[in-house]
Amino acid sequence: MPDAAKLGKQPLNQSHLPITQRRYPDVSGTVLAFDFGEKRIGVAVGDTLLKLAHALLTIEAEENAAKFAQIDALLQEWRPVLLVVGLPMSMDGEAHAMTALAQKFAQRLEGRFNLPVVMVDERLSSAEAAQTLYEAGVRGRAQKPLLDQVAAQTILQSYFDAYHGRA
Repeated sequence: MPDAAKLGKQPLNQSHLPITQRRYPDVSGTVLAFDFGEKRIGVAVGDTLLKLAHALLTIEAEENAAKFAQIDALLQEWRPVLLVVGLPMSMDGEAHAMTALAQKFAQRLEGRFNLPVVMVDERLSSAEAAQTLYEAGVRGRAQKPLLDQVAAQTILQSYFDAYHGRA
């Protein structure tokens, strides 16, 4: 795992803050993002230097142990300094059932892997991902295996745009 002390000036331990309020604007390096779903988890990767997100893959597994094993392998491969998890909210900003599940997932990531985790509003990320795929010529059922990872890409890009600014 990456050395947490290398994350920059922002205090690494923000555990006193609710997970939805934590921010690490001074981190530098690779970032992995997750679009959490009960059946699938989309994953994207990016770097704080370039501030560009890229769809990576979709994790599909029945058991949590298998999902976290795949996440562990990704963390070993990419060595991220930060994890970003999409925070699902209703259009009026209210929490719903998936909000609590995504928060629990984010807390599990933080606890298991000892990496800082940030949650980012993901409203309309799936719709934006579907539109992006449509514009790329991927339509209908062909979108399904790609949708979650492109949604994770949208979530990560929104994080970079909001908290790291564009170069």
